[in-house]
Amino acid sequence: MDDPRGWSVDEVAPGVFVATATLFTTTTTVVASGDGGCLVIDPAVTVAELAALARWFPARGLRPAVGWSTHPHWDHMLWSRALGDVVRYATAGAVAAAEADLPRQVRELTRAAPGHDLSLFARLTPLSHTDVVPWDGPTAVVLPHDAHAPGHGAVFLPGTGVLIAGDMCSDIEIPLLDLQSPDPFGAYRHGLGLLERVPDVRVVVPGHGHVADRAGFRRRIAADFRYLDAAEAGRDPADPRLREDWLRAEHERQRDFSG
Repeated sequence: MDDPRGWSVDEVAPGVFVATATLFTTTTTVVASGDGGCLVIDPAVTVAELAALARWFPARGLRPAVGWSTHPHWDHMLWSRALGDVVRYATAGAVAAAEADLPRQVRELTRAAPGHDLSLFARLTPLSHTDVVPWDGPTAVVLPHDAHAPGHGAVFLPGTGVLIAGDMCSDIEIPLLDLQSPDPFGAYRHGLGLLERVPDVRVVVPGHGHVADRAGFRRRIAADFRYLDAAEAGRDPADPRLREDWLRAEHERQRDFSG
């Protein structure tokens, strides 16, 4: 099988690779250790793209050693047998939310990206008693919050300054709030503030969109706060990310929720 058209992998920092899928501009982050083992974050998203990712590892002398899901949405809980039988972690809150919402997530998966092995879907182990991903590679600090989804767990790599933000800090998506939260805007502001305070972010990887440098990260944080201010006040912001119909619809839901 040829690699899917448009699928690509780029090294964004020493030993940190980002694969960008064609569906939803979804990113997969791979962090390599000195022995060739890798931390694989949010592998996505179609069956063909996961197959291409699985072929990419041995071609570079690498292998998956541990997995991480940033949050309990279907496109961030995927796996393939070709990626190996490894432990896949998420925050305890994310695991609980995934279990509670599994039927709906499976329906969304089978509609948007059919053909995945459902026995591997959302097979996550809750991270407990530590704030780092347990593996032998570069330190990966977990930053849990409830901004976009319950138990959302961004990951920061202090050795390279890379922040894997999950579904936040995007150049193509507005902040998408968890409207089931008791305080959606407050929770999102808290999570965004948590990411803003991470020291020495040199590269940010959004769950959907494109990698940005330090200055780009700061611009995205500021743009997200401006969006929250406008939506919470019931206004329609002049945000260039509001191009697609589905994003305008999500904005209207969030704007109307605030009222």
